[in-house]
Amino acid sequence: MAIDRLDGRIILLLAREPRIGVLEMSRRLGVARGTAQARLDRLQSNGVIRGFGPQVDPAALGYPVTAFATLEIRQGQGADVRAHLATVPEVLELHTTTGSGDMLCRLVARSNADLQRVIDRVVGFDGIVRAATAIVMENPVPLRIIPLVEQAALLEPPGGDPDGPD
Repeated sequence: MAIDRLDGRIILLLAREPRIGVLEMSRRLGVARGTAQARLDRLQSNGVIRGFGPQVDPAALGYPVTAFATLEIRQGQGADVRAHLATVPEVLELHTTTGSGDMLCRLVARSNADLQRVIDRVVGFDGIVRAATAIVMENPVPLRIIPLVEQAALLEPPGGDPDGPD
């Protein structure tokens, strides 16, 4: 789904102030409350906005070590491996991939020694043939969506457009 300038401004405003109400949103954007609500509903129903939950830092929860594991799985075991990995709380993400591995998962652990425990739990499943793990040293560009929203909505970055969302 393509988004337009108003959709982009709504998303940017929500990213900056996730607790803003629809009435205040409509006031700041200069549109009717019904328009803001209808746009917000459409963005949610189309899956553009997937949630309003808090962003939680695993390190602040006591899991400062992040790693990525590339998994090679046995043919026909994909569903079982997915189900297994969904039971491991330290598996934050799982992607099926092309290339040298079949799946890529992002893991967290309490320490490097604890990472071994997590990896053992991940690979201790019959459907996983091999795993290659890389420990994250730093995260200079954390997951970000706003530059993509600005591009998709043809908005300029903050400070670039006097009519923009700033």
